[in-house]
Amino acid sequence: MMRPALTIARYTLLEALRNRLLWLVLIMMAGAVAVSGFLNELALTESRQLQAALLAAVLRLAAVFLVATFVITSMAREANDKGLELLMALPMPRAVYLSGKLAGFAALALLPAVLFGGLGLFFAPPAQAALWGFSLLCECWIMAAFGVLCMLTLSQVLPALAAALSFYLLARVIGALQLLGHGAATVQSGSQQALNAGIDGLALLLPHLDQFTRSDWLVYHSGTGAELGAIAAQTAIYVALLSAAALFDLHRKNI
Repeated sequence: MMRPALTIARYTLLEALRNRLLWLVLIMMAGAVAVSGFLNELALTESRQLQAALLAAVLRLAAVFLVATFVITSMAREANDKGLELLMALPMPRAVYLSGKLAGFAALALLPAVLFGGLGLFFAPPAQAALWGFSLLCECWIMAAFGVLCMLTLSQVLPALAAALSFYLLARVIGALQLLGHGAATVQSGSQQALNAGIDGLALLLPHLDQFTRSDWLVYHSGTGAELGAIAAQTAIYVALLSAAALFDLHRKNI
């Protein structure tokens, strides 16, 4: 059953390349470099650090947005063209279809991660740029898996995009919400304690994307191997959980 999954992954990647996704990545790279270079000329001090921080932030958001949008629109197009029904009619388990799609999207995420990570070499040592690029790849993998789950569950592009955006924003700010909740006051009321408990419970369910793809790795070269291990572990856990949830939902569908 390995060959059908690889075939699905290959055609998923070809679809992205035929839709000029590579050109979009290159245009975003050029735009981010131009804007960061302009601000570099305006800054009076630490201009190179400002350029690196801005470039890292813009490229990170661009990569996640491109991957999540393509995943959701690709799944929607396949469903509207009855391609999903055709594949489900073939003599193969649904897990093979899902693994092929996830593998294709994972390969697609390599494109912005490698290209954007390569820009980091202009600001940081190779080890720090590689850490930043690998973390961006892991972040895109999590969002790709969540995008597949959203599309299989919600079946509409706009709700799926809204859910993916909400998930990403919440995963980015959950650490800050915890700090604000626990540091607000020494003595807290019952409602504040219940709210903090709810935030802590939500933090256990969400990936801490605020620890991923940090700009200070390129600015101050502060990335460590321990952070790399934590990112890899979180990615493996959440991609596995999201894939299992997507497979459950796919089996539940009457196609």
